[in-house]
Amino acid sequence: MPDKTETSEALVVGGGPAALTAAIALGQAGIATVLAGKRPPRADNRTTALLAGSIAALETLGVWELCAGNAAPLNTMRLVDATGRLWRAPEVKFEAHEIELDAFGYNIENPILIDALENRAGALPNLRTIDDEVTAVETGDEDVTITLKSGAQLSAPLVIGADGRNSMCRAAAHIDTTEHKYHQVALTVCLKHTRPHRDTSTEFHTTTGPFTLVPLPGNRSSLVWVLRPHEADVLFALDDDELALEIERAAHSILGKMTLEPGRALFPLSVKTAARFGAHRIALVGEAAHVIPPIGAQGLNLGVRDAMTIAEMAGRAHDEGRDIGADDVLIGYDRSRRGDVASRGLVIDLANRTLLSDFLPLQGLRGLGLYALDKIGPLRRAVMREGVAPRTRRARRVS
Repeated sequence: MPDKTETSEALVVGGGPAALTAAIALGQAGIATVLAGKRPPRADNRTTALLAGSIAALETLGVWELCAGNAAPLNTMRLVDATGRLWRAPEVKFEAHEIELDAFGYNIENPILIDALENRAGALPNLRTIDDEVTAVETGDEDVTITLKSGAQLSAPLVIGADGRNSMCRAAAHIDTTEHKYHQVALTVCLKHTRPHRDTSTEFHTTTGPFTLVPLPGNRSSLVWVLRPHEADVLFALDDDELALEIERAAHSILGKMTLEPGRALFPLSVKTAARFGAHRIALVGEAAHVIPPIGAQGLNLGVRDAMTIAEMAGRAHDEGRDIGADDVLIGYDRSRRGDVASRGLVIDLANRTLLSDFLPLQGLRGLGLYALDKIGPLRRAVMREGVAPRTRRARRVS
């Protein structure tokens, strides 16, 4: 190993919120950590609906207090069948107070969340951040070495790959993936409206996919509109006033007149899952491990649970004087996260497919399921509890 290589106890590769969460959790667990990767652009117009389990984790990490004032609570979740089909599902409302929560979670703009994560990361004495591109990752028997664009090299016995869906860390660990691409695209934009949202997230089910309005502070909301690719291209090409009118029509004017905020984006929908979430001293977190459609607010919430889990397991091994990047730690991490990720992905895939299907019996089954959720209180409450804080993993304190 070259003399210029700097060593640490753990390395996190990535610059997004999942990477920052993992680095903070490791640092707070007493592990000397370096976070290396390019920071994401501040032009990101997306928002994240952080569910109650993720809020608890961010409170534990000392992050939530830095950004809570700029987030909107999600007190009610409303599902509306706007397919216009013969077999239409009933409208269903989920209220947070039914499961003794003030809110299911909070919706926050990504740049604000990242600022809070970076501020917290900068306050931890045993966490260092390097804003530089990682150009190479090389595994070894006792450590993993990463090379930066500057030429600097760093090594550690454990590397957290939080470097996105095209993960260099995953490739270095020789972990295969399975992928399914949907014939759908998500249009995302933030907007202002004249009527209050009353802390209610409304998801219209359409024949092309969900059209979801999620509250932001004030009379503002974020939109995720799932469309067929050619429809998305047509809408994306409209000017702001034209697109605002199309969104208002699709929302049945429930929030009144709409005005778009700067920035809009298109994201092709796909599902991508790593065959293993850890191997060769590399643990995969966030989209490096799993990519799911922006349906049901599960993406970053899964990544936060990934980060908390690997930090807890590595922290325990560290406290016991064991090798934090050993096979037993990575195998335990994979087993702990596999069920949660698989079940979320399955539910989202089934919900999406039944929405798109023209098969009448399948539409009837979907309607019956929503009817049961609406009418059977214990079932509805069980589904709500599982949605915000799954039984498979509960956020634990990392200290």
